[in-house]
Amino acid sequence: MSIWRFGDWIQSVPAQHQITLGEGATPLIRSRSIGPSLGLANLYFKVESANPTGSYKDRFAAAAISRMLAAGQSKCLATSSGNTGSALAAYCAAAQLTCRIAIVETTPDGKLNQMLAYGAELARIRGFGLDSSTTNQAMQCLQDQANALDAALQISAFRYSPVGMSGVQTISYELAEQLTAGIDHVFSPAGGGGLTLAVARGFALLVERGSLARSPAVHCVQPAGNDTIAGSLRSGKNRAQAVECTSAISGLQVPNVLDGDVVIPACRASNGTGHIVSDDEIWNIQARLAREEGIFCEPAAATALAGACRAAQGGSLPSQATTVCLVTGSGFKDVASMARMTVRRDCPTIGVADLPQWLSR
Repeated sequence: MSIWRFGDWIQSVPAQHQITLGEGATPLIRSRSIGPSLGLANLYFKVESANPTGSYKDRFAAAAISRMLAAGQSKCLATSSGNTGSALAAYCAAAQLTCRIAIVETTPDGKLNQMLAYGAELARIRGFGLDSSTTNQAMQCLQDQANALDAALQISAFRYSPVGMSGVQTISYELAEQLTAGIDHVFSPAGGGGLTLAVARGFALLVERGSLARSPAVHCVQPAGNDTIAGSLRSGKNRAQAVECTSAISGLQVPNVLDGDVVIPACRASNGTGHIVSDDEIWNIQARLAREEGIFCEPAAATALAGACRAAQGGSLPSQATTVCLVTGSGFKDVASMARMTVRRDCPTIGVADLPQWLSR
């Protein structure tokens, strides 16, 4: 199984150039604990950490690198806070393409080491991902160098890599297959907004082609320290806004406007809105997913559920609504967040003679 079973829906990639590592076909898990605690009878988690490199970005990389092969391109330039870079590095390795990535200054070491393991060449950029001016300068430099070197610039946003992002739309196609009775709400985390836009466009395309009667409401969830889209969407504004990022949630530190201006009308067309949550709320939900649902995710991947919790507690999610939260990446990618979850837990070393007493506590 791979995203290429939806190959006719992915832009401009002939079958002979399609590369795969088995991405897609990720599980949809019904909540056993958190949903009932919120009064939600039909809460589901789309677990994208089941992808080959541990995040939904494999869908992007499969389509993007396949398009490069079709175009005869051999050099990939990219930006990443971690997951995009890991995915691109893996698929470039599989395709034997050169991969150079300018990474966000705060990229967790787990993600950085994963990229290096696949053979990518990396450089951290001071201020990238935190300061909007620096981030814009880095993006422009990459675009200029890609043009000069006849290389492909791969950034997981429709603004830069529409073919790659068409691969991300397969999340919507899978969800429509997995919940055939219909979906009422989908909550998506957002940094630059590409994932949220891909999901909204995926459902809109299913409706347009007659494969789905109606789109679920697609909601954009962001940390308060990187509110480029969600606040504007919620307050009725039509434009996203650049910010100085103060959030510590890796993967969602995108202070400049990428797909935000397009996310807002796409979510509104689906009857979705924006939700703003704190870093503390996200970390709390990350821990709850592990301990109450058995789902081990990174903080960014817990953000959608943090937004759904806010909505449920505010009375805007009916108890019987079928609601899906996108859980976008593995907890193994962010060692610091693992330490935060386990700070009050220990693993003592004991003698075998002490084992019966320890087991019977």
